[in-house]
Amino acid sequence: MSLFRKVARYATVSVVSTSVSLSVLGALIATSAVTAGWANVIATSVGTVPSFELNRRWVWRRTGRRSAMAEVAPFCALSFLGLGLSTIAVSLAAGWAMTAGLGTAARTLVAQGANVATFGTLWVVQFVLLDRVLFARRGAAAVTALPERGVRANAA
Repeated sequence: MSLFRKVARYATVSVVSTSVSLSVLGALIATSAVTAGWANVIATSVGTVPSFELNRRWVWRRTGRRSAMAEVAPFCALSFLGLGLSTIAVSLAAGWAMTAGLGTAARTLVAQGANVATFGTLWVVQFVLLDRVLFARRGAAAVTALPERGVRANAA
């Protein structure tokens, strides 16, 4: 798959998972169900599920069983690193919005903007890590080449 197509699919997955996360974040903040920080934790956790599955299956074409240690744990670690940074940003932004006397809708938009800005800065780094490390095709050419050499050696 071309790099352009992979980036386009990755961007589409990001739109889907971000839409899920922002919907949950907005609903939780608008209803004051939990604090802005906890709303961000919940929203990111919910958005991580479709992000992992769509990236793994659709962007990087990985099939078969998931490896908890080689795929799920590192993906979640990346997501939750972003979560930590975005939770700080969302909490600070929501606190500022409240202190500034902004209404619920404006406070919600400020918190969502902080979330998007933080995750947006990590987007490129995550793509490179997913492409080059987490979902990289390790040794595919070497595995294919070895049986051919063995067949040639045995046939000679």
